[in-house]
Amino acid sequence: MSFWTGCLYLTILCFSLALSPTSNAQAIERIKERGAIIVGVKADYQPYGYLDIEGKLKGLEVELARDIADRLGVDITFIAVKSSNRMRFLIQGQIDLLIATMSDRRERRKVVNIVEPSYYSSGTNLLAWKSAKLHSWEQLNRQKVCGIRGAFYNHTTHMDFGAIMVTFNSTNDALLALRQGRCLAFVYDDSFIVHQLNDERWQKRFEMPLTSIKHTPWGLAVKHGEEDFKRYLKDVIIDWHKTGFILQLEKDYGIKTSPFALKMYHIYK
Repeated sequence: MSFWTGCLYLTILCFSLALSPTSNAQAIERIKERGAIIVGVKADYQPYGYLDIEGKLKGLEVELARDIADRLGVDITFIAVKSSNRMRFLIQGQIDLLIATMSDRRERRKVVNIVEPSYYSSGTNLLAWKSAKLHSWEQLNRQKVCGIRGAFYNHTTHMDFGAIMVTFNSTNDALLALRQGRCLAFVYDDSFIVHQLNDERWQKRFEMPLTSIKHTPWGLAVKHGEEDFKRYLKDVIIDWHKTGFILQLEKDYGIKTSPFALKMYHIYK
């Protein structure tokens, strides 16, 4: 199935669910009655959502999800999602909320209900072999580039720069393929790549050689029809920016202060 065919299918399914009685039930009431909120997060995207050595979920987005649960006065259940299945998990009702490094894109708004303002942002870049000596995106023409299934920048990397995309279900699989030399580079969020390069084992042979492109905000997402829940989350996000909560989480997880988080703090403080 092509990317756009998949989007069309999800859109149709989404609207059919939005019109059903269960979809129109008050999400917050449902969550409180259950006594827990079910949140989809990444488990392979350090430091935003990952498993620690004890197999427990940690990360900046995991902490954001816990904060929402605390505000609602409920427990939290995490479900690990991937870029290729995260929206499907939401529209099928397997999760109440999606906080999973998802860029706010127009085509995705047709499928899920993305909350504004955005809580984070990143650009697109490459984790590349130093030996490739990349200095422009055009050098990717006819070169194999690793990517993650469901990531929007795969299309850009292929259509705009002629790369041959080799896609994987998880970040770990893509990184392994890169180390094995199956790809010249790995196209992904620059926020992830910067953190990866803090590891000396990656610094020796790999780099982020290009200027980031396609700077895109990240959005929380709920199902279409859950407007009360969306408005509630809007206020929560504003409070995160106003209080500097995200800036503090960046510090806690060793993330360099992002221009976006700093800008939003100054807007809302």
